[in-house]
Amino acid sequence: MATPTLNYLDAIAHLPSGGTLILCDVSWRDYEELLVDLGERYAARITYDNGRLEIMSPSLFHEMYKDLILCVAHEIARVTDITVESRGSTTFKHRWLGKGAEPDACFYVQNAATVIGKRRIDLTIDPPPDVLAEIDVSRDSSRKLSFYASLEVPELWLYDEESVRIYVLRTGGYSEVNASQAFPILTSSALTQFLEQSKTEGQTVALKAFRDWLKTQLL
Repeated sequence: MATPTLNYLDAIAHLPSGGTLILCDVSWRDYEELLVDLGERYAARITYDNGRLEIMSPSLFHEMYKDLILCVAHEIARVTDITVESRGSTTFKHRWLGKGAEPDACFYVQNAATVIGKRRIDLTIDPPPDVLAEIDVSRDSSRKLSFYASLEVPELWLYDEESVRIYVLRTGGYSEVNASQAFPILTSSALTQFLEQSKTEGQTVALKAFRDWLKTQLL
């Protein structure tokens, strides 16, 4: 294990919940060695962008919001009979572009059939997730718009603990829209409403309220 990688591992071990560490001039080799040394079950989110390495330790609330978003997506899939393949915080990387990232949550919807059964996603031959979700509890993910555009991710959901913003990829970059293109029934205002409700009434109550709302939209 190289000395720089040892230093990164030590930094991750001492990173507080919700904390973010940014390192510059990190080689692609060190980035890949760090991912290997960490293994598949580490909690930190690691983003690499042409030498800039960002390491973020998710907070408790961060994970709560992510879990509710996952439940919402799968509930929509269940009642509308569409196929959704969740890939969690899988590392997506592209060496030619010098970029790698681990979203808070991601889904294959339009391209779900292409990834079923695959143990590894290779962005040089496989499509990126149709939807990525980022929770901005302790950092600003809006700067990731250009990053994910370079990976050609069709849709982003960004939640800053106040509101959800949905972006879809157009020519020249992302445009904010009112409703998801992968889940057309879901609006940014509706997703915001149930995430906000979970803060005071809990996930179970918020998810039940979402299910009731979903029924009214399908009438």
